[in-house]
Amino acid sequence: MRALRSHTRHLSTLARAIAQVGRAAKTIHLLDYCNDETLRRRILAQLNRGETRHALAREVFHGRRGELRQPYHQGQEEQLTALGLVVNCIALYNTIYTQRALDQLTASGHAIRDEDIERLSPLGHEHITLTGRYRIVLPDPLRDRVAYRPLKAPPPYAAAA
Repeated sequence: MRALRSHTRHLSTLARAIAQVGRAAKTIHLLDYCNDETLRRRILAQLNRGETRHALAREVFHGRRGELRQPYHQGQEEQLTALGLVVNCIALYNTIYTQRALDQLTASGHAIRDEDIERLSPLGHEHITLTGRYRIVLPDPLRDRVAYRPLKAPPPYAAAA
């Protein structure tokens, strides 16, 4: 980078050429974005997923008003690592139970379209209580790694007319 910022004529010309290549790539991307509705929808979907993950992280990180309170760098990294771990645990929990629900619906004869599955997200958190103190004592059936809590019964299926 230092060489590209040099004031010698050759290197500054090289830096300008690299900048022009970058501008061309950005222009091509913007034109594709303007002309391709499918690309715009895909990008918007990705942005929404990222925002949903950030919203979940904000909800989890509510203690002390969401501020990093550790006075030293290592402590802040530990807080952020713990936050990432909790968010990942919520996503894993939701993924496992969503897959179990899909399996149950499929086994009971419900048709599930791929388009519907694509819209599912493991980042929902309305069903998880994020405040309070927790004392976790697992009942014996749940200590077994293959046991899960029961799923809610699906609503009665009404066939499309």
